[in-house]
Formats: sequence, C-alpha cells, structure tokens
Amino acid sequence: MDSAVLRWEPPNPSKSDDVSSFHTDDQDRKKNGQPGSPSPSHLAYGILDTPPWYLCIFLGIQHFLTALGGLVAVPLILAKDLCLQHDPLTQSYLISTIFFVSGLCTLLQVFLGIRLPILQGGTFAFLAPSLAMLSLPAWKCPEWTLNASQVNTSSPEFTEEWQKRIRELQGAIMVASCVQMLVGFSGLIGFLLRFIGPLTIAPTIALVALPLFDSAGADAGIHWGISALTSFLIVLFSQYLKNVAVPVPVYGEKGRTSKFYLFQVFPVLLALCISWLVCFVLTITDTLPVAPSAYGHLARTDTKGSVLSQAPWFRFPYPGQWGLPTLSLAGVFGIIAGVISSMVESVGDYYACARLVGAPPPPKHAVNRGIGIEGLGCLLAGAWGTGNGTTSYSENVGALGVTRVGSRMVIVAAGCVLLLMGVLGKIGAAFATIPTPVIGGMFLVMFGVITAVGISNLQYADMNSSRNLFVFGFSIYCGLAVPSWANRNPEILQTGVPQLDQVIQVLLTTGMFVGGFLGFLLDNTIPGSREERGLLAWTRMQEAAGETAMAAEVYQLPWGIGTKFCTPSCAQHLPFWPSKRHPPAAAETRLRPGCTGCCDPGSSQNPPSQAGAVLCRGHSVPNPRPASGWCSEQWVGSPELPLGSDTLLAKL
Repeated sequence: MDSAVLRWEPPNPSKSDDVSSFHTDDQDRKKNGQPGSPSPSHLAYGILDTPPWYLCIFLGIQHFLTALGGLVAVPLILAKDLCLQHDPLTQSYLISTIFFVSGLCTLLQVFLGIRLPILQGGTFAFLAPSLAMLSLPAWKCPEWTLNASQVNTSSPEFTEEWQKRIRELQGAIMVASCVQMLVGFSGLIGFLLRFIGPLTIAPTIALVALPLFDSAGADAGIHWGISALTSFLIVLFSQYLKNVAVPVPVYGEKGRTSKFYLFQVFPVLLALCISWLVCFVLTITDTLPVAPSAYGHLARTDTKGSVLSQAPWFRFPYPGQWGLPTLSLAGVFGIIAGVISSMVESVGDYYACARLVGAPPPPKHAVNRGIGIEGLGCLLAGAWGTGNGTTSYSENVGALGVTRVGSRMVIVAAGCVLLLMGVLGKIGAAFATIPTPVIGGMFLVMFGVITAVGISNLQYADMNSSRNLFVFGFSIYCGLAVPSWANRNPEILQTGVPQLDQVIQVLLTTGMFVGGFLGFLLDNTIPGSREERGLLAWTRMQEAAGETAMAAEVYQLPWGIGTKFCTPSCAQHLPFWPSKRHPPAAAETRLRPGCTGCCDPGSSQNPPSQAGAVLCRGHSVPNPRPASGWCSEQWVGSPELPLGSDTLLAKL
C-alpha cells in the first residue's frame, strides 16, 4: 500500500503531492459533471459525485494500469507449477481470465459490497498455499513438461497435465471462499479482529513473499543485465523521479496544461515497457544469443512471439472453461489460511479508503457485506478458473489519494475496463510475451515491498518489548525453517492416511500459515497489554464507525434496497443489512459553544489544514480536539491501520 495512504494528513496548499491537478470552478457541490471548489480534504470529486464521462474513462484506465503489475504477476508466478512455462498462449488465457473476473468482482463490490471505490484483483495471499499444494508429489510436473523441445502445447496429454492442476486449485478456492462468505455475512469478522493484531499480521504477510526469493532469483538469473535494468528503472521512477511533474494538455481547454506525475503513478509499467523495448532491440540485432541452450536466450522477444498471432482477437472466459473442479482437503486447508490473511488486509483497506474519499468509517454491516462479497468474488474466481482468488487492491486505494478523485463511478469505469480487457485476447497475449528476466527484475522489487509492508505492521506494537520481539522473531524464523525442512523430508510426515498426510504437508510447507499460526498463538497466550500488542488500533477503528446519516447515505444498498423495498423487519437483524435507524441530521451538526460551525453542512467556514488532524464530515479538524472550537461533539475519524500484503506497487 502507498505509504501516504495509511498515514493521512491534510494536504498543504503550498506543496503539491497530487498526481494530477484538475481545473475547478467555484461551486459548493459538483453537479452536471463539474467539480466544485476543493474541499478541505482536497478532493476534486467525492464518493457520491459523478465526474464527466471522459474523466471517468481516463481515470478508470489509470486504475487498470495501476493494478496491472499485480494482476499479471499472479498467473505468471503460477505458470511454472502448472506446467505452463513453455505455453505462453495458455498463460495469456489465464491473464485474460483474471482481468475479466477482477472487473466482475469490482462491480459487485462497488454496487453490493462495501460500496467504497475499491478495485478487486488477484491476491498474493493465495499464492503460498497454492504453490505448496502444487509441490506435493502427486502434482509435481513431469520431467518432459520442463523441456521445451518435448512439449506439444496442442496435444491432449499436455492439456490434461495442466488442466487437472488448475481444476484442483479451483475446487480448493471455491470451498475456502464459502468460509469467507460465512465469516463476512455472519458478522464473525468483527469477532476475529479482537484476537488478530500486528504480531499475527506481520509474519503472515512477510512470509507471503519471503519464500518466493528462489523463484524471483531464478527468473532474474536468466539474464542479470536485463533484470537489473528493470529493477533499476522501477527504483528510479518510483523513488527518485516520483515528484517530477509532466505537463499534459487539458481536455476541452486549448493551450492549457495540467501537471501529471507520470513516474509516481506508472513506475512499474514504464519500467516493463522500456526493458521490453531494450530486449526487442537486442533481439533484432542478434546481440542476445540465438541458441536455446545459451545464457540469456530467454531474454529474446521472439521466443514467445508466436503467441500474438495465435491468440484470438476476442475470447470470452466462462465458468468451468478448464473442466469440472476437483477437490482435496489439503488444498482447502491451505487456501483457508490465505483467506484469513486476505480478510484482515481488506478490512484495513476499507477504513483507509474511507478516510481518503472523505467518507465516514464504514459501519459494521458494510464491513460484513464487503468481506462477504469478497468471498463471493473468490467463488467466482474459482469457477472461472483464474487459479487465484480476489481481494481489495491497496495500490488502487493509493491512487485515490494521489488523483484526488474518490468517485464510485471511476471505479465502476475501471471495472468495465477490466471486463473489456478480459475479452480482448490479444491484450492478454501481449503481456504473456514479456521476457522472463524482465518479469524477474519486477519480482525482485515487488516481493521486497510485500515483505517490508508486512513488517511495517509492527509500528503499531511496542517493539521495545522483549515479549513482542520474541513473538515476531520466533514466528517468522519458524515460518522459514519449518517449510524448508518439510519440503526436503516429506516421507517423515507419513501417518498412514493419505488425505491427512497431504493436509499436513501443505500446511507445514506454507510459510505464511506456520508463521501466522505461531504469531497468533503466542500473541494471545503470552501475557501482555492490548496497547503493548497493538490491538488498540483495531478497537478504536471499530468504535469510530457509527451509523450516522452520512454513513447511511454512503453505505446503503443501491436502488432503494432496504429503504424503499425489500424492507422486512427480519432483514434488520441480518449482520450485513443496513439499519434504517440512525441519528437525525441535527445531532450530527450540534455545535459546542464557541464552535465556528465547520461541521455544519451549510457552513462556509473551514478550519485550517494542519498535521495531526482528523476528518469531520469531510472537514479537517485538529486532533486532539480543543476544549472549544471546531465541532468538538461530533466528529468522524479513525486511527492508522495495519498495512496489507497486496499494497504492492503503490508503496514504491
């Protein structure tokens, strides 16, 4: 996640941190596609506003490009263990499928889920258990699939080899997604958060990426020059040039330009394209070796060139496209570990997104509905056969902060863009032709960021405490040592019951499960205060989420569901159903003596922006609140939240 996302502070007018600067008119409310005057939260468009159609399309494409690195990386990482490393055409089908399902799940989340502008996409939390399951002796790829000269990608034998593996993943993901739907729609997520703190989250997320160092190193080692160039460009664009603005013309205003922080928004995409171009130049000049056995041959762009001509222009993914899903207990238990990690991350995303778009913290029913819809998204991903699930994409939450556009309609446009890209077969094929060392260079940076994001959760716990140092150190070290031993000694873990043997093997070779379980167990059994353990952030976050009139407007179901129709009294008792009862508007704008009225919706007075402030009905209010002054009775705010593992590229 973007480091700026979860450490929100009011923008300083004298210093521009925005990716683009929008021309605005002096109106109190955005109407007919025209933005009003910037609010103290510095938003060009709020969550309930509708930007002009052309801006929705442009920003929707930007969200697609922001998520592109994570979306493409998931199927490319799975390809080797699915025996698809020499079948780029099928890889392109997986990429197109994950685009399509991500678009579908995004629309479901925006309309029926949490209702915040959050994009959905593939999750790295599912990769570790998936790779552990595919490493079982029964699912290891035959030797002949590792040799490109022996692979006939159109043969029925090869097709069955990779399809039976992805069908096994599909079944495990679909069953585990039912657990997520149960936890969400039943309201159990609030109960779980009482016991899951930074000392559980940190080792779990860090161990998503740490065990992948071997895969990243192998891909990068195909040509270290190309992979080093890719990593260097990502670092250059994301760290050194992120504050360099590029002037771009303003639509409909001849001669006017706007600042666009190109390098901050698209560091990975730019690096991939430049490295890709370098590989192309080195290929046509035959600088890279032609012999398949020579070092650096796979950096050539013509090794996968046929996939573009073979891929159809239009291909519609559909449920069961790889056959009927199969099921094993080992896969289900492993994926459930990923589901728990994904849920905790998503809750943090919800509250971070609400702060950025000037919305009140989501009430419990909205959080429950959001987690439940994410579970439904994982079910759809399993049915369609992406080989992965879905989760909230934190890098897109970061994009909301830097574009100043928090409108739901922009994410709706992004979902439609994803659907369109999913049916354009040539798009997926183009990404499947990226040379392997370019992908390896991207992985070196990406996996490093995921690891750091996980460890950064420790800022909420007291790391001067010997208790916390022990819990984290022991958990993360065992999360590396135990899977390494289990992978080398599978024969020792034999109980005589094959199904139980597989479950034990998958769980013990999944580092995030081992580390997360030990962190959870030790953190909840070794004596320590809630403040020392870092659990107060979660408590404050939930206490701040009140059911106000503004919250009802933002988080109520669309099309009058629950207010105009479908309003049975029994529905009010469902944990995910919005409540019809909320405090009257007058209670929200009640002012203390001496208050300037900044929280009054009709007031034009705004407090000055300053560090250490919280949001009050979209306005910046000093924190801690003064004894008299701005809106001391009614305010909406939430503490900083733990970061998630899917905050990949925006953190750069």
